Amino acid sequence: MTISTLDLFSIGVGPSSSHTVGPMRAALDFSTNHVTEGSLVKILLRGSLAATGAGHGTDRAVLLGLVGYDPEHVSDTDGIPFGAAIPARGTVSGPKGTVSYELAFDRSPHPKHPNCLAFSTKEGQREETDTYFSVGGGFILTEAQMRASEQSGKPLGSGVSTTGRCGEMPYPFSTARELLEVCVDNGLSIPEIMLANETSLHGDQATVTRHLDRVWEVMQACIDRGLRTEGTLPGGLKVHRRAPELHRHLREASASNDADPLRAMEWINLYALAVNEENAAGGQVVTAPTNGAAGIVPAVMRYAAEFLPGLPADAHRDYLLTAAAVGIIIKENASISGAEVGCQGEVGSASAMAAAGLCQLLGGDPEQVEHAAEVALEHNLGLTCDPVGGLVQIPCIERNAIGAVKAVNAARLALLSTGNHRVTLDDAVRTMASTGRDMLSKYKETATGGLAVQLGLPVNLTEC
Repeated sequence: MTISTLDLFSIGVGPSSSHTVGPMRAALDFSTNHVTEGSLVKILLRGSLAATGAGHGTDRAVLLGLVGYDPEHVSDTDGIPFGAAIPARGTVSGPKGTVSYELAFDRSPHPKHPNCLAFSTKEGQREETDTYFSVGGGFILTEAQMRASEQSGKPLGSGVSTTGRCGEMPYPFSTARELLEVCVDNGLSIPEIMLANETSLHGDQATVTRHLDRVWEVMQACIDRGLRTEGTLPGGLKVHRRAPELHRHLREASASNDADPLRAMEWINLYALAVNEENAAGGQVVTAPTNGAAGIVPAVMRYAAEFLPGLPADAHRDYLLTAAAVGIIIKENASISGAEVGCQGEVGSASAMAAAGLCQLLGGDPEQVEHAAEVALEHNLGLTCDPVGGLVQIPCIERNAIGAVKAVNAARLALLSTGNHRVTLDDAVRTMASTGRDMLSKYKETATGGLAVQLGLPVNLTEC
């Protein structure tokens, strides 16, 4: 286990962790090391970042990162309004001052990873260059880190951490089997294992709980904004925001004492739609584990908080820690990047994480929690990433709603079992990794296959 919960659940800006958050972090890192006031920076976006970069706001993200904005604190109106057309050459200003830039796109993928971006600038007679890879969930790797990852023989690790690290973890694990063995050997639950590891990693428990509380606060605020914000999403598809209207309908149904036994499911749908409509509009979200799948984990926790009686006020901590354990296992052994393995790595991972977290809150033992995650992931295997117009809207927004309901179903199904099952979470993760390798690139966040071409709409639509 090399990835922290604090890195996995990071606060950022929509619409994509790999195409917006990661590139902004990469640009900020390059700027911190090499860029000064008045510099000319040449930027090259490659592969998936070029194919769907304009629709995802990648061009805007890198420019804002170059002048000092970071994903946690930037807003959709800072520097360059979200959805604005970005010229190939120009200047941009921000907290670090003003820089000039030249921006180019190359759809041919880098051999190391489909999400690649390169920067170069001159300082006197010396040219400074660096290449970064956005590997999903807002994580980034430099070329040197990518080489180290390849030499280790393991899938891409955590990359550039956004949090400080202090110590070693007392209960390390890298697979679900190892996690279950650690739980049994020490008589501890999954969130107890995770909290002990994170406390050691970051120096004190208060740092960890503060981050978890902040994450849940941002998740709830995102849901609430989505419930009340009317209008049309930016980007050219003219997608109407549905969450406010659905919210009014459900409130009216509740006031009329409508006894529909599936009403709770509609609230789960609503919460997920609200988050992902906010994400599509460039709002503040939590990578869980990505922006494209940001609605599932908060939707299921909001459902638990409002529909499950007797939960303690800090139940979100156990939920998030348990979900993070599953996310870490998936990231270390497969991928959470849609450009690398398709949407099975985003919505599938998020659904598995939420299922595990909910099963923990419902009283599941570690074996049942693992089973819940396996069921949710297994039934998202093969899911393609095919954003229409290169935007994180169709089918991404509805896909989160369905993934959230799948998570609840998986958790409840696991609780009806003994925890013993033929297919393990590790089996499902390995299958997801191999399926992603076999999947054609047109189904992996390039907007050149699946629904993205069936509707006959152009890639990189811009606001009219």
